[in-house]
Amino acid sequence: MSQKNFKCFQRLFAFLFCFVVCFCACFCIVSCRILIMKISMINYKSLWALLFILASWITFTVFQNSTKIWSALNLPISLHHWNNSIKSLFLKAPLIPLKPLTETELRIKEIIEKLDQQIPPRPFTHMNTTTSATHSTATILNPRDTYCRGDQLDILLEMRDHLGHRKQYGGDFLRARMSSPALMAGASGKVTDFNNGTYLVSFTLFWEGQVSLSLLLIHPSEGVSALWNARNQGYDRVIFIGQFVNGTSQVHSECGLILNTNAELCQYLDNRDQEAFYCVRPQHMPCAALTHMHSENKKVSYLSKQEKSLFERSNVGVEIMEKFNTISVSKCNKETVAKKEKCKVGMTSTIPSGHVWRNTWNPVSCSLATVKMKECLRGKLIYLMGDSTIRQWMEYFKASINTLKSVDLHESGKLQHQLAVDLDRNINIQWQKHCYPLVGSMTYSVKEMEYLTRAIDRTGGEKNTVIVISLGQHFRPFPIDVFIRRALNVHKAIKRLLLRSPDTMVIIKTENIREMYNDAERFSDFHGYIQYLIIKDIFQDLNVSIIDAWDITIAYGTNDVHPPQHVVGNQINILLNYIC
Repeated sequence: MSQKNFKCFQRLFAFLFCFVVCFCACFCIVSCRILIMKISMINYKSLWALLFILASWITFTVFQNSTKIWSALNLPISLHHWNNSIKSLFLKAPLIPLKPLTETELRIKEIIEKLDQQIPPRPFTHMNTTTSATHSTATILNPRDTYCRGDQLDILLEMRDHLGHRKQYGGDFLRARMSSPALMAGASGKVTDFNNGTYLVSFTLFWEGQVSLSLLLIHPSEGVSALWNARNQGYDRVIFIGQFVNGTSQVHSECGLILNTNAELCQYLDNRDQEAFYCVRPQHMPCAALTHMHSENKKVSYLSKQEKSLFERSNVGVEIMEKFNTISVSKCNKETVAKKEKCKVGMTSTIPSGHVWRNTWNPVSCSLATVKMKECLRGKLIYLMGDSTIRQWMEYFKASINTLKSVDLHESGKLQHQLAVDLDRNINIQWQKHCYPLVGSMTYSVKEMEYLTRAIDRTGGEKNTVIVISLGQHFRPFPIDVFIRRALNVHKAIKRLLLRSPDTMVIIKTENIREMYNDAERFSDFHGYIQYLIIKDIFQDLNVSIIDAWDITIAYGTNDVHPPQHVVGNQINILLNYIC
């Protein structure tokens, strides 16, 4: 509420208060008048005058000290209270002109509105009316005894509820995968939602052999709607605990992206990018004394009891094609597949983007060569920026290049800034964590933390500089606007970088899929999938490449936020092919 409106509200309250006081005073006067008439007609006039003077004095005192009375009553004056309780009193008051939305805010609004249309509310009165994997049917279109390598296999999926009734709308969160465990082979399938309860699931038969098909109902459409609604309601499912140090004194205080408190706050604001983080200011401590941070899950949920039942372990990731037999795929004497060009930056991605064969990733649109890592990285400056899934790359580089030496940057903890160099080959590889939110029970230093946009801005960039960015996992527990704003700000920073240094190579690594049964409201892969779509949409106009870790980890079937080393190695091999 503006200061001007607040003062008007004070005056209005004072006026109402005075009216009540005057009414009571008049009532007393009338009562006294009757009593006086009975007692003495002589003293009537003098007592009447005295009571009138007393009532006038009370009214004048109240009006003049309205602000103090307001404070003493300790009434709520929040914006929410103003909007919902008092707005009817000011319908004809002149409106204060609103500040126009910035370009970033307009883009955030546009993306959220588009997502809201794709994820409409799906209220349900009983579990029986939600999508059931057991009662849904999958039918192979144009079935054959044997398929040929390279063929497309299509499946029509008809969704039903637990009572066997056909669903009339789509929106279920499905995951399609084909695999041959004996061949260490796997690939994702493409799911097309017709928004009427039917889906087309398409598999490209990349290899010969016996192939198993899987179609998981991760969340029914009702669960998807519940997760989307819950996600955008609050910032307090995860709270942050900041450590402030001043001399020998240490104090812990609650922190967060938004804090619902009347206490004095420390604001850590990036004014240009309008990203902020707050801590309750400890007594006798300056805001600059914040040194360390960790997070804790709070016992807060925005799901109803009925909605929570959709995310019990038995209802998550249920197989629809459980009774299906494996299919047989043969070579069929087809002509040799034309040789694909080598993978390079800027190539468009397909769905699926590739497949795994003998534990090796093979893209659809290009070919990957085996690259000698040491020679490929000679003279290169590699910046790895983001979360722990890109830190895995740093650890892989250090384990794979025995001449890389770690440099002690005099920081502590697993989330410390890491630097490794090979002086003979002039290789420089470094990793730094992204700024808030950074979720985890492990305490980490915030002394050197900065937003990735600032790190990108101070990077000179040139043809031997490579930047790899990964964002997502730590944003899942928070409203989607937080992630969108961060992605847009990183987009603008990369745009500035490529303007001054167009030869700089920039790679965006998307999120990995993660554990399926781990706290759906905070960390469901549905949240990750929405962020995956946002990343692909926001960065499509820049000369950057996207390493589709989402599709790669589905193909490998990892279901682990930190996939095994061989999966990380195959992600890095894509990078090496881009560089060399």
